[in-house]
Amino acid sequence: MTSEISLEQHLALTAKRSGVHEDLASILRVIASTGAKLAKLIARPGLPAQLVDTSSTNADGDIQKPLDILSHNLFVEALGKLPVTLIASEECNELIEFDADASLSVAIDPLDGSSNIETNTSIGTVFSVLSADTGNLFERNLGDMQKAAGFLFYGPQTRLILTCGDGTHSFVLDPEDDKFYRVSDALRIPAGQHEFAINTSNYRFWDDSVRYFIDDCIAGESGPLGEDFNMRWNASLVAEAYRILVRGGVFLYPGDSRPGYESGRLRLLYEALPLAFIIEQSGGLAS
Repeated sequence: MTSEISLEQHLALTAKRSGVHEDLASILRVIASTGAKLAKLIARPGLPAQLVDTSSTNADGDIQKPLDILSHNLFVEALGKLPVTLIASEECNELIEFDADASLSVAIDPLDGSSNIETNTSIGTVFSVLSADTGNLFERNLGDMQKAAGFLFYGPQTRLILTCGDGTHSFVLDPEDDKFYRVSDALRIPAGQHEFAINTSNYRFWDDSVRYFIDDCIAGESGPLGEDFNMRWNASLVAEAYRILVRGGVFLYPGDSRPGYESGRLRLLYEALPLAFIIEQSGGLAS
């Protein structure tokens, strides 16, 4: 991939064009390099069998697999060496504090979709870099505080999707030199693609408005929308997001009537906000 622009070169160009601070660039470089290291660990023979079962849960009540904890430790250790005020990780109940004088904070889901490990389905890492001047992280409009957001997608290729507010860019990891190279610049979501992603097994728990919309999609050409739709569901947020970036469509994870699901299950800080930033920078909508 020597003819492609490397992540390092891309960040340098972005700094000249839109003033990306070196502290932000260093955080993004470390997230990318740690993701490359994690991709190698995931691909090791025998690793899935060793890292599937555990009895612990994370801050959101999800079952933690050892690979979740390993991923968390890798990213926290690497980011802790940088000028970062604090890290909010899905795998930790408390905010992890570092340099109080630093200007940036990181929110991260170190391993999204870990329930798919044993089935060899795509998993990933979701992250957001925010201004450290956020006060109480849970009492501010943090969407406007994001300086960068992205996700790593550990699939047939390891992909890095990244925005610094200047459009969305796609990078692929070259396993020969462990560097990311830009393969798509200023991604735009295709219009008019007729796919929806939702877990229809929860249909009976949804609000009527959600059921009506899905009913209309399923009705297809003979229904009120007048078009046929295909359904997709990977149970992996990064896989759903990446498919929308390259093929269009809509992803839904609505709240429902089950205890603990009233507001849905997407975590605002390290899932919904970064993915919304990416989708909006790609010409889409998020709410």
